[in-house]
Amino acid sequence: MEDIEIPQYFICPISLQIMKDPVTAITGITYDRESIEHWIFQAKNTTCPVTKQPLLIPTDHSSDLTPNHTLRRLIQSWCTQNAVDRIPTPKPPLTKCNVVNLVKDLRFPNLQLKTLRKLEFLAIEHERNRKCMVEAGVHKAMASHLVNCHEKNETTGIEEALSIFNLVPSSSSDMNVLVSANDDRIIEALVWVLGLDVCNFVTVKSHAVLVLKTIIGKASSSVLERLKPGFFKTIVGVLKQGISQQGINAALQIMLDTSPWGRNKITLVESGAVFELIELELSFPEKKTTELVLGILFHLCSCADGREQLMRHAAGIAVVTKQLLKVSPTADDRAMLVLSLVCRFSSGSYLVSQEMLKVGTFTKLCIVLQGDSPSYLKDKAKEILRAHYDVWKDSPCIEVTTL
Repeated sequence: MEDIEIPQYFICPISLQIMKDPVTAITGITYDRESIEHWIFQAKNTTCPVTKQPLLIPTDHSSDLTPNHTLRRLIQSWCTQNAVDRIPTPKPPLTKCNVVNLVKDLRFPNLQLKTLRKLEFLAIEHERNRKCMVEAGVHKAMASHLVNCHEKNETTGIEEALSIFNLVPSSSSDMNVLVSANDDRIIEALVWVLGLDVCNFVTVKSHAVLVLKTIIGKASSSVLERLKPGFFKTIVGVLKQGISQQGINAALQIMLDTSPWGRNKITLVESGAVFELIELELSFPEKKTTELVLGILFHLCSCADGREQLMRHAAGIAVVTKQLLKVSPTADDRAMLVLSLVCRFSSGSYLVSQEMLKVGTFTKLCIVLQGDSPSYLKDKAKEILRAHYDVWKDSPCIEVTTL
């Protein structure tokens, strides 16, 4: 191969290799399809590598690159004449029409599993395929399949449908349409999946909670306000099921997004969320997990039952205190807010004070005052210390004049 002179126009300007699937851009320059698609879709470039002219990418992502069949045949012929491994005829790129036809096959029970596996393979294969799947409305098709499985109590293709849901990017409008079009049935279907006892349950449930996080994160307030108690009981249960870290964080994000609403926060408390959050924090989780836990605890501690559950757990105050000045500025803000709520509104403030003194909360607040923490955190720390002055006044942690 080194002794054979390769025609220059057979070489891709990007990869500098013989082109396998030559395509011509709107600038008139021919590239190997794999190289130019990587340049456009993954590297997010918008200009032609050779001419530096704009590459205008239309809605149909396959139409801006025109297959150069003549050049491909010349390359194949040259390979044959020079005893070079023949370049195989490339398969045509996936189009929106191809995906639509595959989605139609989901109507037939005997083709469902095969079709879902084909769609999953295509989604994994290339970003261009995923863009075509978005345009073809694959999210709606996957949602319909999951809803049908729920209504018929069947599990065929659930794992594949959830995988596709996670692989193919979605927009806010896609998710809003899904929820409204299915009258919340997609949420109910995903909650049902989380309650199933299935093979490969870690993957299935992790994917299900990730999809649910996406839908909840983009759902309207009216959808969030009408979530049922069973929804929250299931989400809290996910925290102790041993799924992936990504799945746990997704469940926590769902709780954080839904807890600001009064009825939801009460339901979460009644579902034992406070206890499970503290137990999760005792397992030394990653930074993101701690930030989410403290954010949820802030919302739950804004109601009396939430504060009571926090105080009832032997490690409740200790866990929140420990994370102050240890994890991140976000965790600091949320931990301080939790402590402030507990101090201001909890019944039996003497018991709260004694617990804080015992676990070192007042000492940590003194460190906040003495360090370079933001002024608003210092103000909160002063507020708590003043409110419990009689308890810590004999402690050498801080001078009274600093308050």
